Amino acid sequence: MPSIRTNQKALRRGAYLLPSFFTMANIFCGYLALTEVFEAGQLISHNLAAAAGHFDIAAKAIGFAVLFDGLDGRVARLMGVSSSFGKELDSIADAITFGIAPAFLALTWGVQAVLPSLEYPLFAHLAATGWLVSFLFVICTVARLARFNIQTGPSATHPLHPDHKYFVGLPAPASAGLVAAVVHATSGNPMRDWLWTPFWFLVLIAISLLMISTWRYLSFKEFDLRRRRKFVVVVFLGTVVGLTWFYSQVFLLLLATGYVFSGIVAKFSHALHRSHVEAPAEERRI
Repeated sequence: MPSIRTNQKALRRGAYLLPSFFTMANIFCGYLALTEVFEAGQLISHNLAAAAGHFDIAAKAIGFAVLFDGLDGRVARLMGVSSSFGKELDSIADAITFGIAPAFLALTWGVQAVLPSLEYPLFAHLAATGWLVSFLFVICTVARLARFNIQTGPSATHPLHPDHKYFVGLPAPASAGLVAAVVHATSGNPMRDWLWTPFWFLVLIAISLLMISTWRYLSFKEFDLRRRRKFVVVVFLGTVVGLTWFYSQVFLLLLATGYVFSGIVAKFSHALHRSHVEAPAEERRI
C-alpha cells in the first residue's frame, strides 16, 4: 500500500499542475484567437458575415484567456505552489495571448477590410502604418511582461519596495482585453470606413504606451472574496455573470475601458493633489 508520504508527494505534484493547467488554457485561447483571425482574414474580401463570426470568436478567446490568466496566479498563491517555472511559462503564454494575438486581431479587423475600398494614393501607406502600430503593441507587451518579472509595483513611500496593491503600467491582459472588447462590441464586424482607422491606431498607440508607463493600476490581489460575507459574494458574482451573459458587448467594453481610464484618472488626480499641497508650502517659504 502506498505510504502517507507518497500520497502527499502525489498531492503536491497535482497542486503544482493545477496552475499550469490554467496557463495552458491561456495558451490554447491565444492559439485559437490567432487561427480564427487568420480564417477571418481569408474570408474578409468575399464573405464579410463569416469573417465577422471568426473575429468575434477570436475576441471571446482572448476574453477567456484574461480569465484564465487571473486564475493561474491566484490559484498558485492560494495553494502555495508558485515557482520560477510557472512564472516563466506564464510570461510566454501572455506574450502569445496578450501580445501577438490581439495585435494580429487589431490589424486584421481594423485595417484589412478598409484597404480594398481605398482609391487615393494618400492611403497607400495605411497597411504599413497598421503593421507598425500593431508591432509597437507587441513590443510594449513583451517589455511590460519582462518588467513585471523583475519587479512589482512600487509603493508611493518606498519606490524600491514591492506593493502588491498596484501594477506599474497598464497590465498586458487589460490592454488585450480592451482590443477584444471593442471587436466583440461590434459582433466582430470589421472596420469598413477608413475615417475610423486613424482613431483605432491612436487607441492602440495609447494603450501600448500605457503598458510601459509607470502609471499605477489597481491589481485587486488584495481583494479576497473569502473575507467577504457570503451573501455579498453571491450577489457580486451573480451580477457579474448575469451582466456578462446577457449584456456582454456593452458590459465588457465598459469594464475594459473603465479600467484603462482608471489609471489615467488616478495619475492626474494625484498630480492635482500634489500641486495643491505644494502650493501652500511654497507660499510659506516666501
